[in-house]
Amino acid sequence: MLNSDDLRFFCVLAGQPSLAQTARTLNVTPSSITQRLQAIEDKLKLKLLNRQGRTTTLTDEGQLLAERARLILADMDELQESLHDRKNELVGRLRILAPLGFGNEYVAELAAQFQAQHRNVSVELVLSDSPNRQTPEAWDIVIHIGALPDSSMLQTVLAKNRRFLCAAPDYVARCGRPANIADLRHHACISLQENAEDVTMWRLQAPGADAYASIRIRPRLTSNDGRVVKQWALKGHGIMMRSEWDVAQELRSGTLVRILPDHALPGADIVALLGSAQRQRSARTMRFLDLLRQSLGARPWAAREI
Repeated sequence: MLNSDDLRFFCVLAGQPSLAQTARTLNVTPSSITQRLQAIEDKLKLKLLNRQGRTTTLTDEGQLLAERARLILADMDELQESLHDRKNELVGRLRILAPLGFGNEYVAELAAQFQAQHRNVSVELVLSDSPNRQTPEAWDIVIHIGALPDSSMLQTVLAKNRRFLCAAPDYVARCGRPANIADLRHHACISLQENAEDVTMWRLQAPGADAYASIRIRPRLTSNDGRVVKQWALKGHGIMMRSEWDVAQELRSGTLVRILPDHALPGADIVALLGSAQRQRSARTMRFLDLLRQSLGARPWAAREI
């Protein structure tokens, strides 16, 4: 007979691309992951996972177990929370998915602060710039920045966030500033590959224009890591497009300068996505959402206008 620990373990395993990644996520050895999976398969007398080189995929039975396990665990958490609500306590596990850079800078500390205030809540924070939103029921809150892909999750705006084109003063001294949108074709551009967006299509609205104009850039450098993109720009390798939350400090200090500052770029609001099912909007989820609104709504990265 499977127990709740088995179900929680398998839900983590089902969300990872390999047994090695599961081991890193749970901070245990790969051999212990293999042994625990084997024990669960022995209990059920079913094969739950296919191994293809270093990657793994769920069998049909494994997929069914993962889907039902998430529902069962959510029901258990909801029951436990309902019982503790009578004592006005928050309990259970809060699962958060956030972008790597923003999550590290702003969400991680809030998550730790929330857990310190509510000792009966455990917090699982996963940071990724290539998140898997195919199983929204796996998360209580998903934090997203920028254009929102089709999603069944409910959306709440946490903070407004602008995007800027910027470069290092050293790059401007060597290569000059573009005078208009078309001039960007003659400059070294740096792009960030994230959220399956078209990173080579930049949109800007000139002063007095009624609509955005699009330009297809040919990036000299591209990375899926925002920190790498930012370092490239700081070292004078080209012009990048970045969110205000990430470059506000550098723009104020002068280590980065805005390019085409009189042109507007589409905003990239910071939003929280919640599960559409009522069970995914527990008291702990809504209380953490309140903390996010309070802390991020003030846009702490923009102490002064840039």
